[in-house]
Amino acid sequence: MINIKLTIEYEGTRYYGWQKQKNLLSVQGILEEKITQITQEKITLNGSGRTDAGVHALGQVANFKTNSSIPWMELPLILNRMLPLDIRIKKAEIVDVNFHARHSAISKIYHYYVLNSNLNNNYLSIFLRNYVYCVYKKINLEEMKKASKFLHGKHNFTSFACSGSRIRNCERTIKDINITREGNLFCFHLEADAFLYKMVRTIVGTLLEVGKEKINYLGVKKILEAKNRKIAGKTVPAKGLFLMKVNY
Repeated sequence: MINIKLTIEYEGTRYYGWQKQKNLLSVQGILEEKITQITQEKITLNGSGRTDAGVHALGQVANFKTNSSIPWMELPLILNRMLPLDIRIKKAEIVDVNFHARHSAISKIYHYYVLNSNLNNNYLSIFLRNYVYCVYKKINLEEMKKASKFLHGKHNFTSFACSGSRIRNCERTIKDINITREGNLFCFHLEADAFLYKMVRTIVGTLLEVGKEKINYLGVKKILEAKNRKIAGKTVPAKGLFLMKVNY
C-alpha cells in the first residue's frame, strides 16, 4: 500500500465547499469519484481542511492510500484530463504511510482580497466578481495594520468564530498577519496553526470596520478579550478567500 499526497488548485465558485455532501457538488466528491475510476478501488480522500462554498484554493493538500499499481508520477496528468477545468492537480508524491493531510499540518496560509473601488466608479469588473470583496468606502490601511497586531500570537478567538460553533477549545496561534495594498487591491495575509470556522473572514470583516473608521483600532483588543462573537465585525463573503499553502 502507498500513501499519495496531492497538491490541488481549484476555483470554488460553483462548489458547495471542499467536503463531500450528499446531492451537492463538492471538490472532494469529484476527486474521489475520478480517483476511484483510475484505481478501481473505493478511495477516501483526506483533505487538509474544509473550505466553504465559494472559497478558492491554490494549495489545498489531500492524501489517499491505495494498493493500485498506478504510475503515481503521471497521476496529475491523468487526473487533469478527467477533471473539470476549475480543479487542477498541481503535484502528486508518495509520502510516509502515517502522513495525514489534516493531522500532519503545522500551519495554513490564507489570503483574502478586497477591492477598494472609487465611489465615482461604482461597479465591480466581471473578471473580478468571483475573487474579491468590493468595498466602496475609503479604507485606512495603517489603522488596520495597528489593529491586526493585537491578533498575533496565541489567543482565544471565540469572538471571531462562527456563531453557534460547537468547538470548545477556541485557542489558536496566529503566526503571521499582514495587510498589503497594491493600487486599490488589499491583501490580508494570515498564517496560523489552525483556524476556527469562518475565523479568517470574520477577522477581515472586523479589520475592515477599523479601516472604514467605524471601530477604533484599540477596539480590536477589546473584541478579542470579550470572547463574544456578537461584538466583532461581520463575516465577509467567501469569494475573496484563498487557501494559499499548507505547511508540514
